[in-house]
Amino acid sequence: MPFRALALAFAIFATPLAALDELSAEEFDAYTRGKTLYFGQNGQPYGVEEYRDNREVTWSFLDGRCIEGVWYEDSRGMICFEYEDEIGPQCWRFYRGPEGLLAIFEDESSVPLYEAEEGEEPMQCLGPEVGA
Repeated sequence: MPFRALALAFAIFATPLAALDELSAEEFDAYTRGKTLYFGQNGQPYGVEEYRDNREVTWSFLDGRCIEGVWYEDSRGMICFEYEDEIGPQCWRFYRGPEGLLAIFEDESSVPLYEAEEGEEPMQCLGPEVGA
């Protein structure tokens, strides 16, 4: 495991949520717009998301397949993502800590995602799968 990923994972779990600032939709938009952010979980790469104007996003689990979507703030103040796969909203609470973003899924039972790094290049997405 790269040292940076290990250090980030340790810093996140050592910091109580009460010490972090929960982001509003406006703060989340200002922080993410125009960026490509890589996320980790348990010290391992998890996925990457590109944030554009009009709250449009592209997500990938780092497998070359990308999915388009949008995000919005729901009535609970959570940041929710809806993608073209029509699974339905995926809602998170985002916090800003000393090492970047921390994302807690709405049911709070899963392991948090954390911002591992900002990408220098746009995401690389493979084209549609082509059959033989």
